Amino acid sequence: MRRARPALFHSVPHQGRQHRSASRLSHAAQPPTAVADHPVIPTHTPYDGTSKPFAIGLKQAEPRDWIELDSHLEAYLSEKNRLYATIPDKVFVAEPDTRAAQQEVLDLLVAHLIERYPETYRLEGGRCIIGGTDRVVDVANAGDNPLIAASKLVQEDLILMRQGENGWRLTAGSLCFPSSWRLTEKFGKAIHDIHGPVPGFGPGTRMAELIARMFDKLAVLVERFNWSIQADGSLYHPLSDRQRLARSVEADSTFPGADVAAHAFIRVERQTLRKLPVTGDILFTIRIYLDPLAVLARNPDRAQLAASFAEQLLALDHDQLDYKGLAADRDRLVGFLNGIASAG
Repeated sequence: MRRARPALFHSVPHQGRQHRSASRLSHAAQPPTAVADHPVIPTHTPYDGTSKPFAIGLKQAEPRDWIELDSHLEAYLSEKNRLYATIPDKVFVAEPDTRAAQQEVLDLLVAHLIERYPETYRLEGGRCIIGGTDRVVDVANAGDNPLIAASKLVQEDLILMRQGENGWRLTAGSLCFPSSWRLTEKFGKAIHDIHGPVPGFGPGTRMAELIARMFDKLAVLVERFNWSIQADGSLYHPLSDRQRLARSVEADSTFPGADVAAHAFIRVERQTLRKLPVTGDILFTIRIYLDPLAVLARNPDRAQLAASFAEQLLALDHDQLDYKGLAADRDRLVGFLNGIASAG
């Protein structure tokens, strides 16, 4: 698999609430080459058993916790701007008739940010000024695609889903930090087709039916968590369905030298869903957190976290391991985690 562009982003304290199972917030991180010096404690730890892989796992969220903010805001926004400047067609898509929904997202987001994080966001003459950075986003004149302006305010990626004859379809999106998928490949597809490569979630499955009903009846803000493991600290981590299939029969290890201690990063996604009150579309947000796997060894709850993580890896079947790209590395990852757990 082609290795993605390295980045230096890891979990840090945010100004919302932490994952229910995490006892402490993380601290500012150093480059991945200095993992041994990191005092990082992950913000969210869904691999502790509170979230099950390949399950829907939705829970109601507090409206004030819709967007999470941390001290890496500038780094995330800088990376978004770089991607928009270099590969805009790969990080943004929109059908022409989605502008009203995009504007609704921008309006809701600006109102939320200036109320929830007044120390960071303020409005001046139709511009949103982001404190602690030199960034100013024109929210009064957002052009044909207001979702771009909305995306440049926050660390989350933003996806719009619209109900149609074939179910809920992806009709617009700003996706700068994909977790092994490509926005252009999923654009225009129904949710059951988007989930086609996910074991047990494709068209005609019980999970697909449950998701469709959940989208139809969505009334409150909900959230879920997901995790994966990757070989570097890149936020931009795309993968096509074809590359995913090829990955399962390629190298003996995803990690250089099969060294998971040096190269494995935990990628946690916090996803939220909310129905837009005016247009009726659904907004799907995705926030990425990245931490070196090795930092678990210094977590005060390391024994429990590592043991639970190892159990989740061992519980994955062959198709699930292939989907996560871990078939070649599951045993060495489990061995590394068991070493942390046994060391107490």
